Amino acid sequence: MTGTQILMIVGDFGEDYEIMVPFQALQAVGHEVHAVCPEKGADDSVKTAVHDFRGDQTYLETRGHDFALTHGFDEVTPSDYDALVVPGGRAPEYLRGYDEVLDAVRHFFEADKPVASICHGPQILAAAGVLDGYEITAYPAVRPEVEAAGCSWVDEVTTDGNLVTGQAWPDHPEWIAQFLDLLGTEIDHASEAATAD
Repeated sequence: MTGTQILMIVGDFGEDYEIMVPFQALQAVGHEVHAVCPEKGADDSVKTAVHDFRGDQTYLETRGHDFALTHGFDEVTPSDYDALVVPGGRAPEYLRGYDEVLDAVRHFFEADKPVASICHGPQILAAAGVLDGYEITAYPAVRPEVEAAGCSWVDEVTTDGNLVTGQAWPDHPEWIAQFLDLLGTEIDHASEAATAD
């Protein structure tokens, strides 16, 4: 599958790497990614946060970038998209309070479309009531919440049906690779190298 249209739901103080890295990586292999946030438009941005792991019992948070949205939330129709990305950070704790966010998430599960979620992103999936019966992972502190939503827990990046989950941004290489597999993305390195000359 090439040229896939992917919806990414972001919000203020979402994790910087978990927004920026998949946003750019998915575009680099030919997918179109639309980043949206409730109550914000295409000319707006969200503030990101960088979560670092330095030996404390939880992560350290510092200010990240201003991430420009591509569309207003009310401008997009979930059924127009082939896949969904739900990053982590602090944004999911408030984004899960928007009915339109939960409805959008439910669409991708009801239609069995590929979904990638990482870190605290599964908080939104739990609130949408779509995790029952899945095997997933998330940021470890979210484990009680997602298990209460009916899923079983694993400690590694995992793909179960239409859902790919990871624990945090250090999982990016495997998490993004599994999502690309789920999307059916084919990367032709030989032809790219030939056209680069």
